[in-house]
Amino acid sequence: MPIYRLLQRSTFGPEEIKCLTSAFEDALTALNLVDREDPATELIAKRIMEISKLGVLDPKEICSMVVAEFGIRD
Repeated sequence: MPIYRLLQRSTFGPEEIKCLTSAFEDALTALNLVDREDPATELIAKRIMEISKLGVLDPKEICSMVVAEFGIRD
């Protein structure tokens, strides 16, 4: 799963990892992506990481931002 590969190279702590993983899973669900090998999942994971670097760590907020960027409202 793309988010886990990205998180392995990060300096995030356990709570932050939990938030980002939750945002990732929620975004995939909202976008109806079930195939974890779909290239779109990596794009979503990278965008979640970019958003987190801006200081946003609320999973619901991150999910909403990612879903909105992909053109779908939740």
